[in-house]
Amino acid sequence: MASWNKPTYHRRLFLWLLVYSWTMVLCFAAFQYHRERRFKAEELNSRLQILNKSLLAETDHADTAFRFDSLPAIEGLRVSVIDLQGRVIYDNSLDSLPAENHLEREEIAGALAKGSGYTIRRHSESTGETYFYSACKGNECIVRTAVPYSVSLRILLQADYGFLWFMIGVTSVMSLLGYFATRRVGLHVSRLNRFAEKAERGERIFDTDPFPHDELGDISNHIVRLYAQLQEAIADRDRQHRLALHEEQEKIRIKKQLTNNINHELKTPVAAMQVCLETLMTHKELAPEKRDEFIARCYANSERLKNLLADVSLITRMDDGGDAIAKNEIDLQEVIADVCDEYALAARNKNVALVDAVSEPLPVLGNATLLASVFRNLLDNALAYSGCRRIEIRLLASDENIISLSVADDGCGVAEEHLPRLFERFYRVDKGRSRQAGGTGLGLSIVKNAVLWHGGNITVENRSGGGLLFHLTFIKK
Repeated sequence: MASWNKPTYHRRLFLWLLVYSWTMVLCFAAFQYHRERRFKAEELNSRLQILNKSLLAETDHADTAFRFDSLPAIEGLRVSVIDLQGRVIYDNSLDSLPAENHLEREEIAGALAKGSGYTIRRHSESTGETYFYSACKGNECIVRTAVPYSVSLRILLQADYGFLWFMIGVTSVMSLLGYFATRRVGLHVSRLNRFAEKAERGERIFDTDPFPHDELGDISNHIVRLYAQLQEAIADRDRQHRLALHEEQEKIRIKKQLTNNINHELKTPVAAMQVCLETLMTHKELAPEKRDEFIARCYANSERLKNLLADVSLITRMDDGGDAIAKNEIDLQEVIADVCDEYALAARNKNVALVDAVSEPLPVLGNATLLASVFRNLLDNALAYSGCRRIEIRLLASDENIISLSVADDGCGVAEEHLPRLFERFYRVDKGRSRQAGGTGLGLSIVKNAVLWHGGNITVENRSGGGLLFHLTFIKK
């Protein structure tokens, strides 16, 4: 069995418009037709009433012997006189008068009730023909005239069809215009329906067919844009949620990794201290020089533990968002100068030229301790591992928003495969050498986190002439 397809909204709307329009036209045409036909009938009745009244003027009694002096030359004119009891007392078209009572005839009843009456078309039983009757009541009788309902009279009484054709033409034009109007509205509704179906299915709507530029089209466009904006907002919310979830998971992973790394890093100094202490406790007869050596090793490993715990504490505070770290208006040039003064003696002991080429004030909103740790760790690494002869801190650019600096040395540099991982926690290029130097493996990680906490960025590369070049940027406000 074939399925029935429901007509589109446009077709249904157009069909209702056609039914409404043509029903109105047919009702108006029928009303106008009967109105005009009645008007022409009343006009003919008025002419016959004039004749009736002139005949009543000649005689107004029920004398069966009367004769009219003259009758107008109207083809087929029939004149009858009926008394008030309904009997025909005269008829110019009959040889013998009919016996039936005429009070029930429409024109006679109208004449008795209102003084005059007419019947548009009625078959006469006396003559066997169809007539238009008009009756007028006198004091003692009723005069009735009738004309045959011939073709010419039928044409005369018919309404003029010109207005009907005019109405049909106007309605046809209106129907054509209505088709395009309903088609336009139907397109609106169809597009909104497709949009609603997509919205119900939860589909992403980036764009739809443009709506016409009218009030309904503007409303439709607003609805689509609002839905698209809502979808985008929901998508942004989901993205932010996924990003926050990823960041939270990453923080958990990093903390777990940090815990494992700290556990690993703590084992070495603790084990070394334990060996030294056990030796001192077991061998009390050790020479003073040996006892001092073991005590010095314990002290060095305790210092390493202290530095490790301080670095872990600092990096943990930055991981937690740094809310407890205060920001103040400080001069970065002064921070760099203080750090360089602090490391001047260590640099001279290693025959390293430490050059501070930053000579102008660099106001930033930040934390002096964190900023100092940035340059301390960079200088520590350069002095401990690079084997350099010169370290230079230089101002590259400064404007109202950004400060750009470089920290460079002329040492041995780092193999290219290590560069992407230099800022990872506990990552060491030479693990044995780093531990011997007392490094915690967190220095460059602290540098990067501190720079990021200040809204800046840091990159590293090998210099063409040897050594490393760190490029730092800081946001002033």
